[in-house]
Amino acid sequence: MRKPRVLLTGGGGMVGRNLAEHPGAAAWELLAPRRAELDLERFDAVQSFMRETRPDVVIHSAGLVGGIQANIAQPVDFLVRNVDMGRNVILAAHGAGVKQFINLASSCMYPRNGMNPLREEQVLSGELEPTNEGYAIAKIYATRLCQYLRRQEPELQYKTLIPCNLYGRFDKFDPAHSHLIPAVIRKIHEAKVAGAPTVEIWGDGLARREFMDAADLADAVLRHVELGDSAPELMNIGLGHDHTINEYYTAIAAVVGWQGDFVHDLNRPVGMRQKLVDTRRQTAWGWAPKISLQDGIARSYDYFLDKVASS
Repeated sequence: MRKPRVLLTGGGGMVGRNLAEHPGAAAWELLAPRRAELDLERFDAVQSFMRETRPDVVIHSAGLVGGIQANIAQPVDFLVRNVDMGRNVILAAHGAGVKQFINLASSCMYPRNGMNPLREEQVLSGELEPTNEGYAIAKIYATRLCQYLRRQEPELQYKTLIPCNLYGRFDKFDPAHSHLIPAVIRKIHEAKVAGAPTVEIWGDGLARREFMDAADLADAVLRHVELGDSAPELMNIGLGHDHTINEYYTAIAAVVGWQGDFVHDLNRPVGMRQKLVDTRRQTAWGWAPKISLQDGIARSYDYFLDKVASS
C-alpha cells in the first residue's frame, strides 16, 4: 500500500522542519519544496506543481512571519505576501482535486479585546491588534477561503488549525525577525557571555502569553492527517494555560544560567495584554501537548548553541 503523498508548504520554516523530523512523518511520502523549487507567490507555478504531483493532503504552513518589530515595519509585506500564498495554495489544491487540506492559521486572528480564553467563534468579532493586523488579515482570508469552499462542497476536508504562539528547534533568533522566546534566549545568552548585570524587558512584563513547542504542533498536525474527518472545521491548538512575559524571562534565565537583574522599559510596545486560546475543541478531539516549558526552552537553547551561537 502506497504512502499518502503529503505536500508541505513552508518546509524550510520552524513548523515545517519540526513536521519533517517528527517520527510519524515516516508514514508519509513528504513533498516539501523550498522557495527555489516552488514560488508560492506565483499561482501558475503552484497550480502546475499541484497538477504534476497530485498530493493526497496539503499542509499549508508557509508564510512571512516575524515579531512585533517586523510587523510594524513591514505591514504591506505581511498582508499582501501572506494573502497571495494562502490564496494560491488553497485554490491550486482545490483545482487539482485535493480533498484534504490543513491550513495553519494564527491566534493573532482574534480580536485584541477578545474575552480570554479565546474561542474559535470569536474570529472576526472585533478589532484586531494593530501591531500585527496585516498578518492577521491574511490568516483570516485563508481561513475563510477554506470555509467557503466547504460551504460550496461539503465533502471537502479543508480545515484550519489555530496554533497559539510557537517556539522551538529551527526557530529564528535574529532580533529583527524573531518572536519572544528565541529573542529572549539570544538576549540572555549574550548577557551571560558579556557578563552584563541587567537585561531589559519591554513594558511592565505583566502581559500574558501562551507558547507551545512547535514539535507539539507537529504532533497535532500528524494526528489531523490521520484523523482529519473527525476534526472540527476550525480548532485551536494550544496549552490552555499561559505565563507572564516576566515569567518567560525568568524561566529562560534559569535554563541559560544567567543570574542578573531585569529592568523594564515602559515606553516600548507590548501588544495584547493576554492571548490565551480555548482548548475545549482540541480536548474533545482527544489531543494534548506533551512538552513542558522548561524542556521546550532547553531544547531551543541547545539548538541555539549548536546552530546559531557557534556559527
